[in-house]
Amino acid sequence: MHPVNAAPACRRGGLRLRALVLALSLAHGLAAHAQTAANPVYTLEAALASAAARNTAIQAAQASVDASTQSIVSAGQLPNPTLTAGIDTLPINGDQAYTIGQNILTMRRVGVEQEWVSAHKRALQSDLAGKMAEREQSGYLAQLAEVRQRTANAWLDATYAKRAVALREALVEHMTHELSATEASYRGAKATAADVTQARLMLAQAADDRLKAQQLFQTALIGLARWTATPVADVTGEPPAPESAVPTLPAAQLRNVEPALIAAAAEIDVADADVAVAQTRRSPNWTWNVSYLQGGGNSRFVSVGVSIPLPIHRSSVEDRDVSGKADLATRARLTYEDTQRQVEADIQTLSATLASGRERLAGLQSGLLPAADARVNLAVAAYRAGTGTLADTFAARRAELDAQLQILDLQRDVALTWAQLEYQVVPPALAANP
Repeated sequence: MHPVNAAPACRRGGLRLRALVLALSLAHGLAAHAQTAANPVYTLEAALASAAARNTAIQAAQASVDASTQSIVSAGQLPNPTLTAGIDTLPINGDQAYTIGQNILTMRRVGVEQEWVSAHKRALQSDLAGKMAEREQSGYLAQLAEVRQRTANAWLDATYAKRAVALREALVEHMTHELSATEASYRGAKATAADVTQARLMLAQAADDRLKAQQLFQTALIGLARWTATPVADVTGEPPAPESAVPTLPAAQLRNVEPALIAAAAEIDVADADVAVAQTRRSPNWTWNVSYLQGGGNSRFVSVGVSIPLPIHRSSVEDRDVSGKADLATRARLTYEDTQRQVEADIQTLSATLASGRERLAGLQSGLLPAADARVNLAVAAYRAGTGTLADTFAARRAELDAQLQILDLQRDVALTWAQLEYQVVPPALAANP
């Protein structure tokens, strides 16, 4: 093949490269891997659903919520009654020492004691247990949000690694055509041995880069499987548009879906409920008792009584307990304010980073890619005119690939920033029904 004919091969290779990248964005991978029950092909939503259903960290957090919920009913119950038994006024000297049934004063006794807790106190204790269960629920939501975010990150890593493989494969295909064209030109005495060697070197480098990209893709799939809890054969689907509504959420709505704020608000509720329970301890619980007694001579008696604690050190015991609980409630409110400021700052930072990334991406797509394409066209034209070298066309093609990879890396960074922002909150339905 004449060197002039090798130049159109360069152009055709470039068209194939761009065509393959476009095809990848639509359906690459569907023909390469069959979807099976053991190794499914995951979309982003399927990966998130699998992680939510199978991730053991989420299941452990749910078990903690279930365990704390069990205490709500028991907290509102009366304490168990106490069975008492004994012998009263047993003589220890004289003829009747240590005998039962001879002395009328010696009595066998069996009875029941019951600590009485008012319905108001029991309601407050049950409310405290409920608030503590809600605190455990906030921990579950925090775990859920983390798993969803990490799953989304892993899926995006795999998706962009897959696109990088497609770019590398397209370059290998292009270099293979270039080598064939150069060898044909060499056989026709239109190219030099150095041109053939250069083409072989470029193909070998492109093949090695492809293997490296394939390994990164497989590693990304393994990383995704860690969160889906099932093997992953492939990923499919388009990454979501990097637009998030989280920065526009009102503060009242954000409080209901952002796990850190939910947890901080739950701490306030627990502290307030604990203060209310501590205040009831200023009024001690009475203990009622009733006993049946049997003395000598078949005498029978019934004893009824009540025990009343005397809070003679209320100012140094109960009042201090209430004061300490109130201080903890104050701490919980201050912590919530600090958490709210931190969450708002994080959202603003991520939002600004996302906007900057989108702007950079638009600039590269409108400036870098056209310039790289123009360089390839100029190199091909110069080669066809005999004023350029084959090495120049290879360098231009490599620069075009580097530009595409640079844009791909930026797209990945923008997508990961979007995921960090978008999955900082949990869907309202999940927040309301863990």
